[in-house]
Amino acid sequence: MERVRDVTLLPKAHLHLHFTGSMRPTTLLELADKYGVHLPDALTGGEPPKLRATDERGWFRFQRLYDMARSCLRSPEDIQRLVREAAEEDVRDGSGWLEIQVDPTSYAPMLGGLIPALEIILDAVERASRETGLGMRVLVAANRMKHPLDARTLARLAVRYADRGVVGFGLSNDERRGMARDFDRAFSIAREGGLLAAPHGGELTGPASVRDCLDDLHASRIGHGVRAAEDPRLLRKLAERGVTCEVCPSSNVALGVYEKPADVPLRTLYDAGVPMALGADDPLLFGSRLAAQYELARRHHGFTDAELAELARQSVRASAAPDEVKDKLLAGIDNWLATD
Repeated sequence: MERVRDVTLLPKAHLHLHFTGSMRPTTLLELADKYGVHLPDALTGGEPPKLRATDERGWFRFQRLYDMARSCLRSPEDIQRLVREAAEEDVRDGSGWLEIQVDPTSYAPMLGGLIPALEIILDAVERASRETGLGMRVLVAANRMKHPLDARTLARLAVRYADRGVVGFGLSNDERRGMARDFDRAFSIAREGGLLAAPHGGELTGPASVRDCLDDLHASRIGHGVRAAEDPRLLRKLAERGVTCEVCPSSNVALGVYEKPADVPLRTLYDAGVPMALGADDPLLFGSRLAAQYELARRHHGFTDAELAELARQSVRASAAPDEVKDKLLAGIDNWLATD
């Protein structure tokens, strides 16, 4: 019988974690109390809220809860705390590299404007990385619910700060709104500035949204991408191009994309040769962090330790980590697998 190794000791990279969604529930409660914010019961009950975002009303409820949580982040000290705690949680889960995703326009009103907001976030990331030893960088994400010109502004800003810790450019929020091609110029600006392209696609809508991210935005990674499993030709395309899907199994179930963990097509993508990077997405709302995604792959999809190690390798290879960091993490993965 194969030994079952501790997945929290498996070195890995975390490539799909949203900023506010990374917050500890206890921290949210403390900040809400500090600022006199009345939180809805869904955020104070000690259990993840019941969500179903596959219809617009459900997505609106999810977004409203997220916005309520974000309203509790009002000072540079709050930002520093959130980032430090996110880093501590990742280290606890065996992560050696974290790319945290943020739309700085969401925090600009509280932090003195767009540029100060991004600088405060980047300073917090640099400090947390130094203090915890976790490699950390930032992926700036535009909001597809806003005008494409806003995305271009963000892309230019992201490129300006590439030497301060920004490594990628994304596109988030409800993928049923706003065509991917409307944001092609923003992604061109980001790619020309040396940033990796990592838009969301293939979560709330089907394979076509993944294809649009590939063809219109020239994505090198896809946020989620699980619905590609419904199209064998698209799976081949992803595998041939080596485009990594940032798969967030707990999130997929919590938002009603799939009914239960066993329905998430991890095995379909893996067997098709599509690289994957497991991610926690929004632990505050979905109730589980990075290591739990690996446990889910083991428990519900029969991934062996050797296969879990390969998933970890895929996450490292798809990251923007420097080569020496990648080499160290890959060696650590081999050591984890060699340990009897």
